[in-house]
Amino acid sequence: MKKFRTSMVIVLSTALLFSSCASLNKTQKGGAVGAVAGGAMGAIIGKVAGNTGLGAIIGATVGGATGAVIGHKMDKQAKEIEQTVPDAKVERVGEGIVVEFSSNVLFGFDSSNLSSDAKVNLEKLVKVLNVYPDTDIEVQGHTDSKGSEAYNRNLSEQRAGEVSGYLTGKGISYSRVRIKGFGESLPKYDNSTEDGRSQNRRVEFLITANEKMKAEAEKEAGN
Repeated sequence: MKKFRTSMVIVLSTALLFSSCASLNKTQKGGAVGAVAGGAMGAIIGKVAGNTGLGAIIGATVGGATGAVIGHKMDKQAKEIEQTVPDAKVERVGEGIVVEFSSNVLFGFDSSNLSSDAKVNLEKLVKVLNVYPDTDIEVQGHTDSKGSEAYNRNLSEQRAGEVSGYLTGKGISYSRVRIKGFGESLPKYDNSTEDGRSQNRRVEFLITANEKMKAEAEKEAGN
């Protein structure tokens, strides 16, 4: 159902865009689609689809032949992450990858200190990330709805910061990593059940192409 809803949002958004740009030629329409998808459209689609990674990655989309080249590289990287880090949930989205860890895998209850198991899992992820240095990594912290909004946001930021610090401590360039703490504001699962709340306590890695990869992909697409 979620995939259907996501597809419908994209189709309807595109239809709306074209209906308002009927007088543009093909090149202008293509540029308009890229501009919209790269900005507000990404945020809208992500919110409606209930997938924060989807919206953020659509916001970084290049599209066209260049995007196809990037997508192929991301397919390969996602497969390696799946094989190397079995405790992670890996999803290919557009021209990027979303890697999701349950907070239970990374942290103790109500804590931002990485567990020994967390370090083992993150070490595995680091090995793959270092093989693909031409990507940017956004580390997002999320919580369930229990507790105050301010407390949850602070905890999510601390957890994202702790994970980011571990990555950079293991050789990932500081310039590749940014963090965001969303607290309880962007649930992906049902907060009315214990299982849903457990899954909402998560850390997500959004992996997208950096400018170097985009430039190389554009050159490859041109050849």
